[in-house]
Amino acid sequence: MGNDVVVPAGPAGRRHRLLILAVLCTSILIVSMDVTIINVALPALVADLHASITELQWTVDAYTVVLACFLMLAGATADRVGRRRVFRTGLVVFGIGSLLCSLAPTVGWLIGARVVQALGGAMLNPVAMSIITNVFTDARERARAIGVWGAMVGISLGLGPVLGGLLVDTVGWRAIFWVNIPVVLAAWVLTARLVPESRAARPRRADPVGQLLVVALLGSTVAAVIEGPRLGWSSAGVLGLVALAVGALILLVVWERRHPEPLVELRFFRSAPFTSATVIAVCAFAAFGSLLFLSALYLQDVRGLSALQAGLTLLPAAVATTVVAPLAGRMVAARGARLPLVLGGTAMVAVALTFSQLSPATPLWLVLVAHGVFGCGFALLNPPITNTAVNGMPPERAGVAAAVASTSRQAGQSFGVAISGTVVATAASTAAGVATAWAVVVPLTVVVVVLGVLGTTARAQASAARVAALFPAAPSSPARAA
Repeated sequence: MGNDVVVPAGPAGRRHRLLILAVLCTSILIVSMDVTIINVALPALVADLHASITELQWTVDAYTVVLACFLMLAGATADRVGRRRVFRTGLVVFGIGSLLCSLAPTVGWLIGARVVQALGGAMLNPVAMSIITNVFTDARERARAIGVWGAMVGISLGLGPVLGGLLVDTVGWRAIFWVNIPVVLAAWVLTARLVPESRAARPRRADPVGQLLVVALLGSTVAAVIEGPRLGWSSAGVLGLVALAVGALILLVVWERRHPEPLVELRFFRSAPFTSATVIAVCAFAAFGSLLFLSALYLQDVRGLSALQAGLTLLPAAVATTVVAPLAGRMVAARGARLPLVLGGTAMVAVALTFSQLSPATPLWLVLVAHGVFGCGFALLNPPITNTAVNGMPPERAGVAAAVASTSRQAGQSFGVAISGTVVATAASTAAGVATAWAVVVPLTVVVVVLGVLGTTARAQASAARVAALFPAAPSSPARAA
């Protein structure tokens, strides 16, 4: 490959691979952290930039919606033009977006800069997983590397609010974006020195029409929910967004059924485990997005805590997520996906019901315990979501199935913030709005439990086998085996 980096064999090769993993994990940490770190800064944005609830929703959702829209495109592009090249490009775009966020004179500027950030972030997350798969060829070593990479989600959940709160209280909200820049610069240099270039032997065809329709569907749906209270639910603008979402959905189904290598493989949804995993991902991450958004408003606006104190209050959720996530993976391996799905969903139902009764007088110890229980439930769900999504899929299609599950996670988080913020915006007070929003979240958590059972039955497994039979196995070859 010319100037491409080569990972040596032996102990030096192992050290090289671990350094690559460290660079990838650090890069993914800042992308994941920017989902959580912004929430503790929301009251500061109200004070400094005079942001409304609607603008706060867009500040959070501009990031997660764009991530959801472009994850699959970024992965496919990396397979075609080179994973290292796309990863380094993503670092540059993410760094520029972070710098623009820190310079934002208005909320509109900040929202636009968050879009730039997310475009860069979308090039990092799926591509990092592809690089790990390519570099760690030993099955056991790869499993450990993926476990470390997955732990970054829990670490970002803990580090984001605490670091964000500390920076907001001591330096100002702009500092939460400054911390990304040195990490991006270091990762950009180290990626060039350490990470080998790689491409897929047979990359999937581009599907620009499908990509455009996905953007239209997700963007218009979230926009309609966020803008409804401000424009009026029967206004021409909101009705137009709803019509755009419906039209994009219909056209997406028609187009993807005809495309030889569609961006979204609709035949996957004939598998009950895959469909249930997708819906569970949307509902669970909608609850997660609601937790971050509503807790920041409740703890700072209602309880009067500082940004740092609010971040520390979220720490039990982060610790629980970090500790329980590895146990959830083992539980899936030993007992299957049903038990962790049901236990995790039940824990989230209990927390949503508890928080639906929140008031300014709710004991702080109860809030801390509830955050910890939520973290346990959330951690139990992540491994079985991916496992259930790819269950029974041919190996050649498992990556695409997992990408749809990842997209569903980001879409769910966007919907959670949109719905919760809309409820708060229409309430008489922030305290009443937070409690009502959690009451709306309760049915979403119940869906997780119900589908955790229905999606793991013998009948559901049979539907996955029927879907797998629709895709002929790829011919084996020495190159493929290697």
